Amino acid sequence: MGKKQQQKLTFKEAVEATPDVMTGYHEGIDAFGDYKSKIKVPEPSKIDGSLDIDGTTVKLYPDENRWDYALCYDSEVFYIEIHSAITSEVSKMVKKLKWLKTWLETKAPEINKLTTTTKQPYYWVQSSKCDIPKHMPQFKKIVQNKILPMPIWDYNKICKIRK
Repeated sequence: MGKKQQQKLTFKEAVEATPDVMTGYHEGIDAFGDYKSKIKVPEPSKIDGSLDIDGTTVKLYPDENRWDYALCYDSEVFYIEIHSAITSEVSKMVKKLKWLKTWLETKAPEINKLTTTTKQPYYWVQSSKCDIPKHMPQFKKIVQNKILPMPIWDYNKICKIRK
């Protein structure tokens, strides 16, 4: 195995090496479109790109619960789903997370290699207010799956979240 093969690819190279999403790489947070305001980082120059997983895989997996986005910041990839944070959507979010993990393992191994190992990699960003009461069984489900909804994905705050 040559040196080049042993090194991790850049995020852009990893996306381009993934047939399902090979044309989906975006500079900065452009993949987030209207949701750019939901992403906050201390140093924008450390954003290595973004990917609209859902938008680029919808034709391949039309009936699946697809995850929304990947964001590479400071050479680590994070996965962000922007979705209604209400009790009735918890099961769908768990399905989306399961789909993402399977997709990364089976269809996107190069992107998967870049997944952060020092922080929690999966985030549910609420599209509006959060309404999942703590006494409901669905709340326990999101805690177990480590996808507590947050109003925005703020890198400084996620650094404080335990993996």
